[in-house]
Amino acid sequence: MIHVNGSWHMFFEVMNTTSGRGEIGLASSQDAIRWKYRQIVLREPFHLSYPYVFQWESAYYMIPESYEANSIRLYKAAVFPVQWTFVGDLISGDVFEDPSIFRFNDKWWLLADLAKPPYWAGTLRLFYADTLTGPWTEHPKSPLIDGDPHITRPGGRVILWQGRPIRFTQDCSPVYGKQVQAFEITEMTTTTYQERAVDVSPVLKGSGKGWNKSGMHHIDAHLVGENRWIACVDGWHWVY
Repeated sequence: MIHVNGSWHMFFEVMNTTSGRGEIGLASSQDAIRWKYRQIVLREPFHLSYPYVFQWESAYYMIPESYEANSIRLYKAAVFPVQWTFVGDLISGDVFEDPSIFRFNDKWWLLADLAKPPYWAGTLRLFYADTLTGPWTEHPKSPLIDGDPHITRPGGRVILWQGRPIRFTQDCSPVYGKQVQAFEITEMTTTTYQERAVDVSPVLKGSGKGWNKSGMHHIDAHLVGENRWIACVDGWHWVY
């Protein structure tokens, strides 16, 4: 979600049962508590999900997951928040899941997982660029993690806290979307990378009952005051 001109706007995957593909929907709110669904804002001939929306230089951008297109695609708001136009592929040539972009130390950074069975997670790759549209370069330490579906698939917006990025990751083993863990990136340059697990991790997990009984796999946290945060999260439960 994103706060613009006094209103909150939440973007999310809507499954089109006719086409069998995900599309990007929109809801809006004045207080982030009472929401009104508005419409589908982005539809493609391939599956879309994980709409990562952000502002840069007075414009609004979206990077949805588009793994079926074998690329990480950038969209720009022609009319925010309802109309989006394709800018171009940032990175192509592989099956990227849940790409998460952020600005840090005057560079753009992008984390993405590779869709590998059986867990559709396990390989965390890192790219960087001087400008949003690239060219993008894969980090020499990438893949940062290979073969661990517990901590590789991004699970929400990367936030900056006390000058350091915090990345969230969804635990995809033994089931998809079990819980969300957090890692503090303690060192990141174009040649180095170090991180550590945050002490309060996991930050989200299944409650054992209700709407998030079985698991949770996404968080988007926003600082709205001194030591005061608001976040949208998701959850799921098995229905037999």
